[in-house]
Amino acid sequence: MKLPILALLSVIGLTACLPSASAAPVVGEPAPNFTATDTNGVEHSLSDFKGKTVVLEWSNHDCPFVVKHYSVGNMQKLQAEATADDVVWLTIVSSAEGKQGNVSNEEANKIMEEAGAKSTARLKDESGEIGKLYDAKTTPHMFVIDKDGILAYAGAIDSDSSFKSSSIESADNYVTAALASLKAGEPVKVASTKPYGCSVKY
Repeated sequence: MKLPILALLSVIGLTACLPSASAAPVVGEPAPNFTATDTNGVEHSLSDFKGKTVVLEWSNHDCPFVVKHYSVGNMQKLQAEATADDVVWLTIVSSAEGKQGNVSNEEANKIMEEAGAKSTARLKDESGEIGKLYDAKTTPHMFVIDKDGILAYAGAIDSDSSFKSSSIESADNYVTAALASLKAGEPVKVASTKPYGCSVKY
């Protein structure tokens, strides 16, 4: 009886040492590559954008915290400023089929058009594969990747976790700060924060 028990304990020990499949990406290390199709049927891979700064924005148009930033044009302003500076901005929706935030491509494009969104593309991640790869927890949950493909920032969009749009002006915007630092060739001072918002609807 001793041998099977010892063998079982060895397997348990080895399993415990294996890295978690859902471990969050680490700031300062290469951002995980992925491929997804946008709402216009175009395929995008993160590796396609090597040499450019990339922003990943997890979104769900029905989430009050997403509405907070879109209803007053804050997210659209950030997107426009970033993309005008040759930054690639990918909005990712990881809502599963039948869950809040999951809509058809046509509906998604209509929502973006009516909101005046300025992101490079809106990616559908119904399987949740990309969201889980990045351990995306909330909408919004923001990631900034530098030109070398290294994750430079991960976390909240700003310093105020209120769902009220009135709080935006006085908040510190971590994404704007990260992009400014990368453009200046400087280290990102606040590279990781706790994201806030609605849970991603996997």
